[in-house]
Amino acid sequence: MSVLRRHTGGALGGAVLAAIVIGAVLAPLIAPYGSRDKVGAVYQPPSLPHPLGLDDAGIDMVTLLLWGARTSLLVGFTAALIAVVVGGAIGLAAGYAGGRTDAVLMRLTDYMLVIPDIPLLLIIAALWGRSMTSVILIIGLLSWPRLARVVRAEALSVRERAYVKRALTIGASSLRVIATHVLPHVVPLLLTLAIFAVGNAILVETAIAFLGLGDPAAISWGRLIQNAFTGQAVSRGAWWAIVPPGLAVGFLILACTLIGRALEDHLNPRLRSGHLSVRTFRVVTGGERR
Repeated sequence: MSVLRRHTGGALGGAVLAAIVIGAVLAPLIAPYGSRDKVGAVYQPPSLPHPLGLDDAGIDMVTLLLWGARTSLLVGFTAALIAVVVGGAIGLAAGYAGGRTDAVLMRLTDYMLVIPDIPLLLIIAALWGRSMTSVILIIGLLSWPRLARVVRAEALSVRERAYVKRALTIGASSLRVIATHVLPHVVPLLLTLAIFAVGNAILVETAIAFLGLGDPAAISWGRLIQNAFTGQAVSRGAWWAIVPPGLAVGFLILACTLIGRALEDHLNPRLRSGHLSVRTFRVVTGGERR
């Protein structure tokens, strides 16, 4: 938390994410209506009782956004957890073991990286079914290759350090070395990668739901956008059925990106002074000493 407070973008991202999480958790208590209750006419415009109007089924959009946040966050965090566990394990094994193990695992990772994600996701979703469990597993199991390569590079670097070689020389087992010396360096990196993975998983789930391959029984932001398009909200001028869920997805992904950047800058201070970073300059007045 102290890292986010010192980073303006990270603090903003943390506040947005916290607000979304709180709204999702408290949705059963603070949602003004039931998630399946028809409370007015189809595409009724925003009004005092319904600040964001109604959707194509006459359901309150504020209620749908709160309940949709629960599904989108569930998919994002669970899929990211799967990707971090699988990618972290493969990257750690490849980087620490080296040799043939490294070569085999990295070739597998390379094959997964060159496969287009969205087309493969659509094919697997169509074959496995449209349940939320399938969507989470698909996104998680196809998101680990990038994480694995980053973790492998860090593990490879730590393995060559003097204190690791000294521990192996005096008889420490590989498991002890990994747990004591390698993991402490990898876990903070995995935390940063996990935040980015959450945003990516939510974006992919939105795309799958928008294309009609998500769980039809689940309320998610992508599902709300898909319902609006199939219900001809654009042609009927019902912007309130499309814009709010689209903005919600954008703000959540932006929040995850800002938090991830803040953690990345904290773990690697060189990013703040490197040639690719955004630099700020102070204007020196004539009266100030140069």
